[in-house]
Order: sequence, then structure tokens, then C-alpha cells
Amino acid sequence: MPTIVSNSTPLIHLARIGQLGLLRDFFGNVMIPPAVYDECVVQGKAYRDALLIAQADWLETKAVSDRNLVILLNAELDRGESEAIALALQQEADLLLLDDSEGRHKARLYGLKYTGTVGILLKAKHSGKLPLLRSALDDLQDTGFWLDSRLYQKLLQEAGE
Repeated sequence: MPTIVSNSTPLIHLARIGQLGLLRDFFGNVMIPPAVYDECVVQGKAYRDALLIAQADWLETKAVSDRNLVILLNAELDRGESEAIALALQQEADLLLLDDSEGRHKARLYGLKYTGTVGILLKAKHSGKLPLLRSALDDLQDTGFWLDSRLYQKLLQEAGE
């Protein structure tokens, strides 16, 4: 199985639309740093998705050893993104799950491969685990996830919908 590290937003939004299990289906275990656990479960305890994330026994919280890198990344990113990138580098991850454009820019600078919530949903559509991408994208937008209308149309076209 590949080594996967996730930031908060893919976990939160996939949980909110009932698709968190896609990560387990595709990757088996997924690693998260303590800051991501804190953001998703501790700070988010008032939300239903926090419980779903806390109960996902295939999510493994793993400490980040390079605190200096986290401090450096924190100058431009939030704590969760900083720790997720540092953990992905530490674990030589095959893939980092990350939605934020600033975080993706930093991940690219460090040579990390990444995808986000929408990429997971498109993969699910292509693999037959998701019957309609359109309904998943609509559900995703209902959670407050911003999706450019041109990208929305492009994704539907790529999914054959």
C-alpha cells in the first residue's frame, strides 16, 4: 500500500458528504499529524464529521520530528498544513491529500505529489465507487467547499456526465 498523508480539509469534507471511507478503500491506512487530528476532532468536536474522523481506525496519527520545518512553513501556512507537509516529507509519502492552494504551492516546491478532495471524488467516479460525480460535487459545495464553475464543468466532462 502507498504511504499517504492527509491535511484536514479532505477528511472534513469527505466525512461531511458521507465519503470518508473512500480514503480507506483506496489507500488502506492514512497518516495524519497531531495538528490535523486536533483541528478535525478536538476543535471540531461539535460537528458530526469529527466523530466520523475520530472513529476511523485506519487513520494513524504520527508525530512530526522536524519541528524547525514546521515553524518555517507556519510563516505562510496554518499548523495543520505545515505539519502535513513536514510529515509527508518525513515519511517519504507517495501522496499528500491537500486542498489549499498555498499548501499545494509549498508541497510542489518540496517535490511532493498531491491531490485533494475533488481528486479523490473523481478517482472514485472512474473506479466505479461513485455512481454520479455531479451529486457528490453538489453535496461538497453544500458543505461550503468552494469550486470554480469552470472546474465543475471540466470535472463533469472528464467524468463523462
